[in-house]
Amino acid sequence: MKAVEPAPYETTTDLTDRAIGTRSRSRAVWILLTIGMVILGSGLIVAGLSMAGTEGASAILVPIVVDSTDDAAEAVTVVPETTPLADGDIILSDASAIGRAVVPSIVTVQVYANVGGAGVALLGSGSGVIYDDQGRIVTNAHVVDSGGSFEVVLADGRIYAATVVGVDRATDLAVLETGADSTVSISLGSTDALSVGEPAVAVGSPLGLDGGPSLTAGVLSAVDREVQTDSTTTLFGMLQTDAPITEGSSGGALVDGEGRLIGITTAVGVSSVGVEGIGFATPVEIVTRVVDELIATGVASEPYLGIVGATAFETLPDDGRIPIGVQVESVEPGSAADRAGIVARDTITSISSTGLETMDELVAALRRYEAGASVEIDLLRGATRETLAVVLGAR
Repeated sequence: MKAVEPAPYETTTDLTDRAIGTRSRSRAVWILLTIGMVILGSGLIVAGLSMAGTEGASAILVPIVVDSTDDAAEAVTVVPETTPLADGDIILSDASAIGRAVVPSIVTVQVYANVGGAGVALLGSGSGVIYDDQGRIVTNAHVVDSGGSFEVVLADGRIYAATVVGVDRATDLAVLETGADSTVSISLGSTDALSVGEPAVAVGSPLGLDGGPSLTAGVLSAVDREVQTDSTTTLFGMLQTDAPITEGSSGGALVDGEGRLIGITTAVGVSSVGVEGIGFATPVEIVTRVVDELIATGVASEPYLGIVGATAFETLPDDGRIPIGVQVESVEPGSAADRAGIVARDTITSISSTGLETMDELVAALRRYEAGASVEIDLLRGATRETLAVVLGAR
């Protein structure tokens, strides 16, 4: 295996600071080098990024939007019912039962370009998830970014014009709305108690195929991944799954063994030999925070702590090292951290009872909160443990 050199300070600092309002000088992050542009027929463009891999092979992370001109074989789809299963009816890891519960909440998002006058041209399609009882739909920002107008195809075949409620590119999320009646919203789950290896099922509308949503099954492969999808966008706290996810599934659902939403499918790993069986989803806790803000105001806030920090390590008796939190190197004057009394050389160990061992985990944890939220930060100050109340700022 050929190792990738650690990222330089300037790159790490800039990306992290833009994303969350904390900065890392020396955390262990691998470089993701831009190797070119991947242009999908939908008109949505993202940079391909190389990852650590074998000599002569590279991997890229790409949004999963389908080219409307692709020829594809007829899909094997799950036939939707009109209502989800009642609580307690879903058998753990029973894909058929999960399909009956989830498929009615999955839509296809058709993306059109305005070509002059009243004319439109189909650019491509993505997926979406019916989020609430008002029929609002969550999808990815990169699905709608290049579109001039949109249609949503429900699982039962109904088609509606859709309008954009709001877009948040920092988390690659967007919200659409239609005038549809009798929609079925998805059940919301949680990632907090999930363990690697538990069932994970992806449901979306791959390749723009007719016949309704498709379902693929796998497991939760990892949590808290940092995923860079282009030269300016880094997604934090991402879920990783081996459930097959293909082009056109952007904005679809990743659900747990009981059919509850745990993430919105966003990117896949692709190498020079093809799709690597690695997919990434934005966790539901970030989804609900951002989507609720987009619905309420049309924009999502960016929480800001205001520290420069790095992962802190403890040396073990056998000379090994183990991460124990985030070492604060400096505090921005007047920031949320400064107002709360956080100082240089403090070691942050948790935020609102969520334990932290690395800088990446702090960044991901902060993304769950809106600007202005009150959190409790536990830290070590020398040999003393303290808990400070912090009101997060806004960028």
